[in-house]
Amino acid sequence: MGWLVDETGLEKNRANFEPLSPLSHLRRAADIHADRTALVWKGIRRSYADYAQRVSQLASALVGRGIAPGDVVATLLPNIPQQAEAHFGVPACGAVINTINTRLDADTVGYIFGHAGAKIVLVDTALISLAEAAIKKMQGPAPQIVEVADREAGFSPTGHYLEYEELMAEGDPSFDWILPQDEWESLAINYTSGTTGRPKGVVSHHRGAYLATMANVIAWRMQLFPVYLTIVPMFHCNAWCHPWMIPMMGGTVVCCRDITAKAIYESIADEGVTHFGGAPIVLNTLINAKDEDRRSFDHVVEVFTAGAPPPAATLAAIEPLGFNVTQVYGLTETYGPSTECLWKPEWEGKTGEDRAAYKARTGVAMVALEGAEVHDTHGQPVARDAAHLGEISLRGNMVMKGYYKNPEATAEAFKGGWFRSGDIAFQHPDGYIKITDRAKDIIISGGENVSSVEVEGALMHHPAVSLCAVVAKPDEKWGEVPCAFVELKPGAEATEDELIKFCRARLAGFATPKAVVFCDLPKTSTGKIQKFELRAVAKLMAQQG
Repeated sequence: MGWLVDETGLEKNRANFEPLSPLSHLRRAADIHADRTALVWKGIRRSYADYAQRVSQLASALVGRGIAPGDVVATLLPNIPQQAEAHFGVPACGAVINTINTRLDADTVGYIFGHAGAKIVLVDTALISLAEAAIKKMQGPAPQIVEVADREAGFSPTGHYLEYEELMAEGDPSFDWILPQDEWESLAINYTSGTTGRPKGVVSHHRGAYLATMANVIAWRMQLFPVYLTIVPMFHCNAWCHPWMIPMMGGTVVCCRDITAKAIYESIADEGVTHFGGAPIVLNTLINAKDEDRRSFDHVVEVFTAGAPPPAATLAAIEPLGFNVTQVYGLTETYGPSTECLWKPEWEGKTGEDRAAYKARTGVAMVALEGAEVHDTHGQPVARDAAHLGEISLRGNMVMKGYYKNPEATAEAFKGGWFRSGDIAFQHPDGYIKITDRAKDIIISGGENVSSVEVEGALMHHPAVSLCAVVAKPDEKWGEVPCAFVELKPGAEATEDELIKFCRARLAGFATPKAVVFCDLPKTSTGKIQKFELRAVAKLMAQQG
């Protein structure tokens, strides 16, 4: 077919092709939806024209502060407008955005600062002490702190650092965005605990994020002008790419700093929220809300739920309240959701537990993902019989570039040409995947990844602990919580409360064990701890309350 290009000069038209980037969604929205409301947070209501102008100012100011294409700019921010602005403003100057989990401990945040090499970090006033402690613990040049004072939430600047609005004032609102020359250019780096104590930096590219926004819209059956509530933290896989997606639909992002049933119900009733995402714990929060925290509304709210397989009982209880739940599945490595429980018309007559069981399926590949299969240990698809177990494996444009500065982990993750998730599942005859278990060392607590190795490492620092193992204990509120089994040194003493406090001083709150059991750990003849026995004990503990 080469003669077609040679004879007609079609190759010259390649100049008309632009690399895909989610930044294009806001540029378009600022043009055709200029007067529509883009961002809402308490008294703040910004139009798309204002939104794009502030993004331009931020990008320009960052360049003025020495940020060059490829540099990393980090954030330690809750779900407030400045976090949304950073999602566009940082990459609009060619830089890579690194949204850091605000619930992490100072040591881990310091590691991320050093490993990613952030030049600047935007920090919420309430998190200044965390950033300062992290900088003291980090290796390498420290990032410059820019303080973000959320005045709408009652915070005033400390006066010790350059303030966000001062930085914005340095920027040019007509700044010409620095767009990617190649779709493969890095857009974001997000750190995930994975299966080791130290987090790994997941590098995302512009093409993947752009296609993820498209896939999410289709999976959500989203129409123009949605009103989206920021329940998923923007530091989690960039809120599943939703901040980049909403401008494509001319929608409104309603910020939610503190996730409570009252705040969610108020946003639905007062702002007309139509969509939000969240872990099953969010659904339980709404189900169990106090009467005084509830508000009535007359429309159906579309909900994406992920982070852990939602219990069928939760799904059955949430729908009568006015919510239609779609389960999605993904990882930081797949831009958030990459499979969806696509609802089939023939299931519409299902009710009660039967309906919830279908809703609880992990699902099938989203349209922008090339493949989602369950593979055996040889990398071959298992039989689709709802019985054979294997590992969920994914491939396509919605999969990360790789782990930053970690070629070994990258190679292992892509062994066989597919991304290996570490999650155990089976496939139904119709192709729908269903998770049966998480990778053995991962505990999913309220949507947060907890590394058992990291928790065990903290416990082992206690002078009374000889040996320990941490497994997931089922929990009605959080889905799973860490449960520690501990062998003490001969003659040593320690209490459950003492060890929990010891861990709390060293770990993020969600990673701290919620129960400690003192016992002789079951081991193989070679001394390997048999965690499957401990999981059975933890499950029994949960059942007994």
